[in-house]
Amino acid sequence: MPVTVAPPLAADKTGQSKRQRENVMRTALVILAAGKGTRMNSDLPKVLHPIGQAPMLAHAMQSGAALNPERTVIVAGHGADAVAAAVAEIDETAQVVIQQEQLGTAHAVDQARDALQGFDGDVVVLYGDTPFIRPETLERMVAARQAHDLVILGFEAADPARYGRLVMHGDRLERIVEFKDANDEERAITFCNSGILAGNAATLFDLIAQVENDNASEEYYLTDVVELARARDLSVTAIACSEEETLGINSRADLAAAEAVFQSRARADLLEDGVTLTAPETVHLAFDTVIGRDTLIEPNVVFGPGVTVETGSTIRAFSHLEGCHVSRGAVVGPYARLRPGAELAEDVRIGNFVEIKNAEIAEGAKVNHLSYIGDARVGAASNIGAGTITCNYDGVMKHRTEIGKRAFIGSNTMLVAPVAVGDGAMTASGSVITRDVEPDALAIARASQENKPGRARKLFDILKARKEKRAREAK
Repeated sequence: MPVTVAPPLAADKTGQSKRQRENVMRTALVILAAGKGTRMNSDLPKVLHPIGQAPMLAHAMQSGAALNPERTVIVAGHGADAVAAAVAEIDETAQVVIQQEQLGTAHAVDQARDALQGFDGDVVVLYGDTPFIRPETLERMVAARQAHDLVILGFEAADPARYGRLVMHGDRLERIVEFKDANDEERAITFCNSGILAGNAATLFDLIAQVENDNASEEYYLTDVVELARARDLSVTAIACSEEETLGINSRADLAAAEAVFQSRARADLLEDGVTLTAPETVHLAFDTVIGRDTLIEPNVVFGPGVTVETGSTIRAFSHLEGCHVSRGAVVGPYARLRPGAELAEDVRIGNFVEIKNAEIAEGAKVNHLSYIGDARVGAASNIGAGTITCNYDGVMKHRTEIGKRAFIGSNTMLVAPVAVGDGAMTASGSVITRDVEPDALAIARASQENKPGRARKLFDILKARKEKRAREAK
């Protein structure tokens, strides 16, 4: 949101008024997401490959969202339709512009010029394939803009390799030197360029307009704006972040490394927030997983997208949760599966080899063994016996099952939806329930049992004789 500051004064040599210089909280994001990612060897646009079960682009957008940007512009190219669809799901207010030809990073940023027409705040340029920039780092960049016209993000590289080097003089960035152009002294520098920068929109686009493509690749490089800014006697600085934050993804190996980084961070955050992970390295989390304090997560649990687990719950080993909500004090698993739409109230018990899908399990209810509950509601304090199935799909349509409070569903009951079982009702084990059961009633729906004396022995004798005959004929 705009910040209230003093009335504007005369513009300085950068063309910015004092109001513009001080109003650094007004930001726009430009996120570059046009690359094909050839080394990924995939039909999927690179920025849509998942980390934590969300497109890596979503991570970059989330980091930038911490600045509360007035505008967010995504520069798409390869697979633009798919990228635009993903962006709409992440942030429907973000605008997607197209880079028809990939002619370099400066050219990519320039595609956002029209989308930011009239915007006089700061632009922060991010990359859709660099998902781990921390919001705190971006906030430091924006804060640094109070004293400098252009801010570059750098990192101390353990192995500088072929990264561009940031040549500093005090807090001033003199130039960015590409490895191939660096002398021995410059190659010894370990402070390297991430490619991320922040600057006033008008100033940045003015500098980009001067970038040329007289290089071996014939591309317009965003890094060239540093030299152009220095030539205009503008102040340029670089701030540092951890190398991990700048991890870029260009291959499947990079993607696997990024997933490991994400999981490590997410687990550490949970532990810090008071969640117990008995074997952290075996728990896999999603981009949006939310788990309350004093929850216990046992080994080998997988959280898909859209999971919230409230305080004091227990998720036992080898369970899989996705698109569900687990309330305070509930116990899930081991070997349980919660699918999208599963809603567990407080103190619910979901046991081993139980699957819940699009169903509400009310307070204190139990589904402890070998059952499938789908498109249903189970009332408070009800007990679902082992082997119970809600038969919710007729091959064309889904149908609901309603089970009231304090109901007792006998083992191996088939509930053929649509059907309702009233409060306090009971079904006999092995029943196939096709009609509603009124409250407090006992429903028995199975064939009558008939015992035939001696028939078992005769049947076994017949079967054994057949087996012996086949064995003789096989010789």
